[in-house]
Amino acid sequence: MSEGTGIKRVGMLFSGGPAPAANAVISAAALSFLNSGIEVIGFYDGYEGLENYSPDNPLIEGRNFIRLTRDDVSAIRNRKDIILRTSRANPGKPVQRAADLCDEACNARLRASYAAFEAYEIDALVSIGGDDTLKTANYLLEIQEYVPGLRPIKIVHLPKTIDNDYFGIDWTFGFFSAAHFAASEIRNLGADARSTQVWYVLELMGRKAGWLTYASGIAGEATRMLSVEDFNDEFDVCAEAERMVDLMLKREADGRHYGIICIAEGLADRLPEEQRPQVEDGHGNLRLGEAQVGKLLADEMALAYERRTGRRIRVRSKQIGYEVRCAEPSAFDVLLGTQLGVGAYRALVEKGLSGVMVSVEDQLSLRYVPFGMLIDPETMKTRVRFIDRDSDFYKLARALEYQGMLSERCDGE
Repeated sequence: MSEGTGIKRVGMLFSGGPAPAANAVISAAALSFLNSGIEVIGFYDGYEGLENYSPDNPLIEGRNFIRLTRDDVSAIRNRKDIILRTSRANPGKPVQRAADLCDEACNARLRASYAAFEAYEIDALVSIGGDDTLKTANYLLEIQEYVPGLRPIKIVHLPKTIDNDYFGIDWTFGFFSAAHFAASEIRNLGADARSTQVWYVLELMGRKAGWLTYASGIAGEATRMLSVEDFNDEFDVCAEAERMVDLMLKREADGRHYGIICIAEGLADRLPEEQRPQVEDGHGNLRLGEAQVGKLLADEMALAYERRTGRRIRVRSKQIGYEVRCAEPSAFDVLLGTQLGVGAYRALVEKGLSGVMVSVEDQLSLRYVPFGMLIDPETMKTRVRFIDRDSDFYKLARALEYQGMLSERCDGE
């Protein structure tokens, strides 16, 4: 136990979709605690076992959790799989407002998770995951105030998402590795497009914001990039297809009968109601990939082109999705993930903090962001960080678009 903290045993879990460099985070955090004589319990499969815990349904060592040792977490920072595994189990899903934390019907799975922490004498929790996992971490912190008799557990959260749409941190671990992998795919398909004189519409992950689509498109030298930030209201596939045909004809006049359009899957959430996906995942989010918004745009582009020219053209669609989540982690993501993992130890043990997200600024200098700055107190939802259309990052993508279209746009202003 680290003197003065009261922390003898730390629980750690990874929840939500995978991300490159996940093991760098787990390894650095676990080693830091172990070096201070603090035991580390790694819970397998996120909250899956925890939310179903009861005295009659206890957690089983080796199946539901592991007592991490130095051997378990040494030399794993570049492994692609996640040693603790993950799931989308969401014990906080029924909670919609603060008052629900007092409602036994809404807080049952949160209380079950908390009971598991109690049973296994967890003094602090290191939560690793996306915005829904951050919400759950906040619920577990808040429920200590709403439900009498709970022994306080300190909680810190480490931000994970290849979408990079987190408030409170500039770049999330795994983002650049995912972008690098996707950019390589874009370049390969770009070579195919030039060789066969076809167009591709590539749909990339990015549920709420376009960071991955834009970064991948810039690095992969795509012809055009589209995301939710480009549209104020509904995403009209037919209208956008007409604009894409304008681009196609401009490039044809330049002798280019091919191109790559990158779009974010989040545009599916902007489709008209009859075209939007209806199936939800474990966190209550729509399964946007099932709408195949990229295919919708590709098919409409082919139809619009034929209507306007009388000629047929091949417009192929492809989704670049799950394969980016366990890509080879880049050196930067390993560095970032490692610092965040160490930051969990420093927050809990050196600074005695709870209810904070570990972040970095400048040259990986640690900072600790209170949950209250990241979560709306009324809706209990996390804030989303979109790409600002006035930002230099957004303008970079626009500056790299096909120049024939840019010059005409400037002339019209």
